[in-house]
Amino acid sequence: MTKNKINIAIVGLGFGAEFIPIYQKHPNANMYAICQRTQSKLDEVGDAFGIEKRYTSYDELLQDPDVDAVHINTPIPDHASQSIKALKAGKHVACTVPMATTVEECEQIVKLTQETGLTYMMMETVVYAREFLYMRELYENGELGKVQFLKASHQQDMDGWPNYWPGLPPMYYATHCVGPVLGLTRAEAEYVSCFGSGTIREELHHHYNSPYAVETTHIKFRNSDLSAHIYRSLFDVARQYRESFEVYGSKKGVEWPLIEGNPLVVHTAKKPEPEIPQEVECPDFAKLLPKEIQHFTTKGVYDEDDNQHLSFTQGAGHGGSHPHLVHAFLDALVNNKDPYPNAVQSANITCVGIIAHESAQKNGEVMKMPDFTLPS
Repeated sequence: MTKNKINIAIVGLGFGAEFIPIYQKHPNANMYAICQRTQSKLDEVGDAFGIEKRYTSYDELLQDPDVDAVHINTPIPDHASQSIKALKAGKHVACTVPMATTVEECEQIVKLTQETGLTYMMMETVVYAREFLYMRELYENGELGKVQFLKASHQQDMDGWPNYWPGLPPMYYATHCVGPVLGLTRAEAEYVSCFGSGTIREELHHHYNSPYAVETTHIKFRNSDLSAHIYRSLFDVARQYRESFEVYGSKKGVEWPLIEGNPLVVHTAKKPEPEIPQEVECPDFAKLLPKEIQHFTTKGVYDEDDNQHLSFTQGAGHGGSHPHLVHAFLDALVNNKDPYPNAVQSANITCVGIIAHESAQKNGEVMKMPDFTLPS
């Protein structure tokens, strides 16, 4: 793309409204249009942020020739179909996680990007959270030494969440723990093995024909001696919300805090045993962003906490990731380069979870990742 200003349309104004002021401040964005099925909600947000172009119909929005890119923040079941429609309409796509809920949909999105040359980015928050960026900086600077093992989890109580959430298999929404273990070294998963553990209450089983309270997966990396362990729970497991990521290197290891708000723990090899662990307050990484949006890493977009979307407050602001996501997408479009994760990488991350659940249903059978999720 040769434009320095990208016309952005945001689709879905619950969680999606969090991104509007960031696009409005970004030097390479024109916050052009918003889309929401409910007229009253559409007008409420449009009036609050001064956005004139408003659509209740997604199909009508895609017919607007002035829309360069859509940022999709709708419910999980709509992600794939809306991404596919947008790519077919000639629009670049940023989409909240996960990319899709079936392998076939992931493949269709990848093929469309290859056929059209358009950009797709899955907006995975954890790989732009300050904790991940801190570990990534240590990795790039060689301070971790040789990476030996990675681990991640995402545990959350989804009781009371709407429509499609009840009974959702834990690994269907595993990108928050798959993303960081693959993202640190920019690796791809080659095959997985997963086990279900425990049982959610019986009235939740029929939604997806899945009984598991916890799903735990081992991931073997392609062309690497590394593997990773991830685990995920959604119902009937006593645990504070936690998106965690841990990396163990030959020189240093870094562990996510057990309790939200506590410091990271950095372990340094070859020190006297009591001195090996050190609590570290994670630095912020606003320095990586244009100055106009740096302040969004440490606060939400609304003045009052009770106006913020539940995913923002329960997720502790997603680690300051929102402006980093916006910048990564726009930077890719303006400079004609791939964002992380691009379509193939997003498919690999997403399909790990989908295929892992299949593995759990087959008593942990080792299952290979599809070829389209691996770079050629």
